[in-house]
Amino acid sequence: MSNTVGQIIKCRAAVAWEAGKPLVIEEVEVAPPQAGEVRLKILFTSLCHTDVYFWEAKGQTPLFPRIFGHEAGGIVESVGEGVSHLKPGDHALPVFTGECGECPHCKSEESNMCDLLRINTDRGVMLNDNKSRFSIKGQPVHHFVGTSTFSEYTVVHAGCVAKINPDAPLDKVCILSCGICTGLGATINVAKPKPGSSVAIFGLGAVGLAAAEGARISGASRIIGVDLVSSRFELAKKFGVNEFVNPKEHDKPVQQVIAEMTNGGVDRAVECTGSIQAMISAFECVHDGWGVAVLVGVPSKDDAFKTHPMNFLNERTLKGTFYGNYKPRTDLPNVVEKYMKGELELEKFITHTIPFSEINKAFDYMLKGESIRCIIKMEE
Repeated sequence: MSNTVGQIIKCRAAVAWEAGKPLVIEEVEVAPPQAGEVRLKILFTSLCHTDVYFWEAKGQTPLFPRIFGHEAGGIVESVGEGVSHLKPGDHALPVFTGECGECPHCKSEESNMCDLLRINTDRGVMLNDNKSRFSIKGQPVHHFVGTSTFSEYTVVHAGCVAKINPDAPLDKVCILSCGICTGLGATINVAKPKPGSSVAIFGLGAVGLAAAEGARISGASRIIGVDLVSSRFELAKKFGVNEFVNPKEHDKPVQQVIAEMTNGGVDRAVECTGSIQAMISAFECVHDGWGVAVLVGVPSKDDAFKTHPMNFLNERTLKGTFYGNYKPRTDLPNVVEKYMKGELELEKFITHTIPFSEINKAFDYMLKGESIRCIIKMEE
């Protein structure tokens, strides 16, 4: 790869020209990394619901043409000036949020919300010079959350790139770049269930299943899945879920159903839907005295919820989390090691694998609810 250093690289990328229209495989030019940036050769990427949400552009500022993609694994092709923690040939995961290492958040043991590099869905350019590194025949193409992994090569801020064990299979660990770590960390790092405890998981999509996996790894004995789609329950058993509640099948609030099932409430609850009602239920279903509820799902922008202050005074705790409280550069390599040691199972999240030329199939699978994670293989 060394002969490309400092050069513009021409490669294939899947470009979204307009909202909701199939992506088009185009030849794009990818500029070399500038100071503090890294150019990666992407080997595997996967589709996350966030890509679909911004591709549909129903609720936010549309920014097109754009190269989506933010869950991926690849190899460092070249690094810009001042980058010291990565070198060409390193195996790495790009992440939609970052770790500059200098700001108060990065210096705090309690936060992963880097001031400089936290997610910005409206930005379509690099921080360094407010320009794109992608172009087609001279026309700039917008970046997406600083990663744009639906391209054979991409340029990412070095603080958003985690160097990982070169023995880790990139076609598996690439899914740790977003959703899986978000759910896993919400349970392991934030809810922190004790062995033998009870945990309710609201929403059994990819993030919820990852939260359940976190409860399984933590040794929880009762893992209660809550979802409006009963067909999800069978699959969830693979992730440690051993009891199920569909709120539609009960004539009382689901928090009451769970409290009755568990003699007063669960020890921990993790909400992975973004629904206000689910957030209230997750908080109100935890046991007084020690119960902790963690919110993961992203609500609509005007949402607000109500709960009685006595729920707090009775010693219930409500917490929120972003990316499972993992610092990308510091913590992601350790999550990869968990997988390498057999403690974390990733294969069961991967439902499909397709070649890059068929990337639109990944959108179809997700929109039909048929996939948890679809791996897209860049080299064909």
